Amino acid sequence: MDLQKRPSQPAPSAPVAEPTDLRASDADRDRIADILREALAEGRLDAEEHAERIDGVYRAKTVGELEPLVRDLPGTHAPHRPAPDPGPAPSRPAPGTVPAVADENLVAVLSSTTRKGRWRVGRRTHAYAIFGNVEIDLSEAIFEYPQVYIKAVSVFGNVEIRVPENISLRGSGAGVLGNFEVDTLDAREPEAPVVYVDGVAVLGNIEAKPKRGKLIQNLEKHLRKHLG
Repeated sequence: MDLQKRPSQPAPSAPVAEPTDLRASDADRDRIADILREALAEGRLDAEEHAERIDGVYRAKTVGELEPLVRDLPGTHAPHRPAPDPGPAPSRPAPGTVPAVADENLVAVLSSTTRKGRWRVGRRTHAYAIFGNVEIDLSEAIFEYPQVYIKAVSVFGNVEIRVPENISLRGSGAGVLGNFEVDTLDAREPEAPVVYVDGVAVLGNIEAKPKRGKLIQNLEKHLRKHLG
């Protein structure tokens, strides 16, 4: 009887999805957005091209949909590796990390909800106005993320979003017997935060505009943090 130990055979591994088929994470989108901002700063993209590609970043569902947005830009041809899990977020999250806190929800049903003043903006905010009014004022807010995403739904209601004049603002949505209006802004500083508004207004109103005379107060600090 042969008692000699033999190395055990490894169990067959489960099929692994191709990297391009993986669902895109917030960190993946931030990586692509950072490349696009750098390309804008270097003059490789003009403002219109940058805006179109940033829109594509937020519409992308998989890594494979993100990579064509930067395929013609330098420094982007290394094989993609999915972003690692950043673990628990610190109290002041680092750029590009996924926040540990839940998305913020602002809900107004036959009522009114307001978020304004000096407050820290999370990565994602959801606003729901059902026969009510939601006001989101970012003019004095503290931006800790390079991109902020606001999802708005208005049904017989009103959602108003106000932003500082020195950030970028993008929008994509629709009005069904209602109004969806976003004033596009392009910040002079490529590293300035980008606020992206997506939503639908059904017999209601959604609008996002700059607040005249209001500038993001911590832009210099924000730029230092992202430029190192």
